[in-house]
Amino acid sequence: MKITPIHTNIIDPQHAPNINSILDQYLPPIKQPTIIAVTSKLVAICEKRIIDPQAIDKETLIKQEADYYLPSSHSRYNIMLTIHHHTLIPAAGIDESNANGYLIPWPADPQQSANQIREYLHQKYPDNSIGIIITDSTVTPLHWGTTGIAIAHSGFLALKNYIGQPDIFNQQMKVTMANHANALAAAATLVMGEGAEQTPIAIIEDTPFIQFQDRNPSPDELKKMVIDPADDLYAPLLQAVPWQRKIK
Repeated sequence: MKITPIHTNIIDPQHAPNINSILDQYLPPIKQPTIIAVTSKLVAICEKRIIDPQAIDKETLIKQEADYYLPSSHSRYNIMLTIHHHTLIPAAGIDESNANGYLIPWPADPQQSANQIREYLHQKYPDNSIGIIITDSTVTPLHWGTTGIAIAHSGFLALKNYIGQPDIFNQQMKVTMANHANALAAAATLVMGEGAEQTPIAIIEDTPFIQFQDRNPSPDELKKMVIDPADDLYAPLLQAVPWQRKIK
């Protein structure tokens, strides 16, 4: 697998063009099956999802964005833990870094954004398989540091199901499904960086393990990507805290 970060000029949140214009400006020609990773912040900025912190405080915004949240009083770090778009993530993914004083939530509909980017690039390069992942960073319980996750994908099969297949000793595997979308996002985020690198896009090539699809993911495929909290392996933890529903 080969991952190439793409350096851009500073994208001013107030004057950002649409995401298609950014891709036209910075992506080299796509000549083989390729996955393009784009940070959620870049997509959100291009969709004008920029919030003036003078207009609304961050905690109220989190309560509006998150599907479920825990008050910051539950955290020794005064950070709200949330569930947002079926993802356990601090502060509903709202970020202040590299935002020039604004609060940047996720795109309003990350899946729709990923679909749109794939469709645009497919029209531009109809002879090549193209996948898209929209990335963000999160933390892993019991470990310091951030890693990348995919908050949306399009153009490839995100889960590889090993259930029912034999392992190397011919024992049937019972629970394993590989999340290729998250694995690719983690690798892409590693090379894109988390600070002032100015590389919010990455090109991922040489991925023979990826099953490309000349379409957006189906509703059934998206449904299979997520787990109800009651069925989750970590259900004893997820259900032991007093989640509150978003403010509408």
